[in-house]
Amino acid sequence: MKKYRKLIIALIIALIFIGTFVFLWQKSQPKEVVFKEFSPKTENIQKTTIITGKIEPRNEVNVKPQISGIITELYKEPGDKVNAGDVIAKVKVIPDMGQLSSAESRVRLAEINLKQAQTDFNRVENLHNQKLVSDDEYDKSQQSLRQAREERAAAVDALQVVRDGVSQSNAKASSTLIRSTISGVILDIPVKVGNSVILANTFNDGTTIATVANMNDLIFRGNIDETEVGQLVSGMNMKITIGALQDLHFDAALEYISPKATESNGANQFEIKAAVKLTEGGKIRSGYSANAEIVLAKADKVLSVPESAIEFSGDSTFVYVIKGEGKEKTYERTAVTTGLSDGVNIEIKKGITAKDKVRGPEIVAEEE
Repeated sequence: MKKYRKLIIALIIALIFIGTFVFLWQKSQPKEVVFKEFSPKTENIQKTTIITGKIEPRNEVNVKPQISGIITELYKEPGDKVNAGDVIAKVKVIPDMGQLSSAESRVRLAEINLKQAQTDFNRVENLHNQKLVSDDEYDKSQQSLRQAREERAAAVDALQVVRDGVSQSNAKASSTLIRSTISGVILDIPVKVGNSVILANTFNDGTTIATVANMNDLIFRGNIDETEVGQLVSGMNMKITIGALQDLHFDAALEYISPKATESNGANQFEIKAAVKLTEGGKIRSGYSANAEIVLAKADKVLSVPESAIEFSGDSTFVYVIKGEGKEKTYERTAVTTGLSDGVNIEIKKGITAKDKVRGPEIVAEEE
C-alpha cells in the first residue's frame, strides 16, 4: 500500500514539473506582431478650439439715485421689462442739516426783502398817482418788487428741494423718483424698502438701485490662449453651446480681440467678444456659462491618414507603407509631407497616394 502511495505522489510531482515546463516554454515563444492597417482617405479636415466663457448683455446699466435718502417704494421686480423713463423706486430725502438751515435762512431773508420792496412800491405808487414822481422811478420800483417776488419763489423752491427732494415747480422731474435710463429687462434690484441710498460723488460710486440690460443684444465673452489668438480675425463664425439649456446652440460672430494679454494660472490669455445671433423665441438669461467652438483652419478634400500612423522624427515625418501580403508582407519606411491636423487625422501633402496602405500602431492582444 505504501509502495502505491509513493508512486502516486511521484507521478503528481512529475505532472506538475512537466506542466510548468510546458507553460514556461509557451511563454518564451515569440508572438506574431500584428499591426493596424489604414488606407488614405480624401476628406475635410478642420482644426478647431473650444473657448469657455459666459453669455452677457452688451449694454448693462446700473441705475443710481440723484439724491441721498431712504427707499420708501419699489415699483418693479427683477425680470420686469421697463422702458427708458419708467419709475423703478421712490426715495425719501433725509436733508443735510447745514443745507436745510441755509435754505431756511434764504427764505426768511427773501421774505424780508419782499416785504420791504412791497412797502417801497406802495409809497412810490401813491406818489406817482399824485404826479409827484416820474414814470421812470415808478417802473424801477415795480421792477424791484417783481425781483423780490422771484427771489422769494426761488428760495422756497430751494428749501423744498433740500427738505423734500422735490419742489412744486419741478414735480414732474422729481429726483426722488428713480427712473430707468434705458429700455430693457431688470436683472437685479439689490436694495429693499427702508435701505439708505447715497448719490454718486467724488468719494464713492453711489448706491445701485437696479441693474437694467437689453437682453435682445447679447455677447459671448471668453478667453483664448496666446498660442491660438494669432489665427483669429474679426468676423469669424462661432458655434455657441449652452449646456444648462439642454445643449442649446447659437451662432455668433467674433467682433473683438483684446490687444493686451492677461495672465491666468501662469498662461497668457486674450479676451474675446462675439455677437450672439439669437433664434426666434430663444430665451437666455444673463451669466449662463457657454462654450464657443471656432474653426482656426481647414483643408477641404485632402488626402489624410490617422495621426497614429505617422512617425515623427525631428522635423521629418514618416509612414510605413505595406508591401506584399501574408507571410511575405513587409513595411517600407517612407517620408511624407504633412499638413493640417485635427488631432485625429492628418493631411498628407506628398509621399503616398490613395492606393497605398500604411501601417498603424501595434494591436495588443489581451492576455487570457
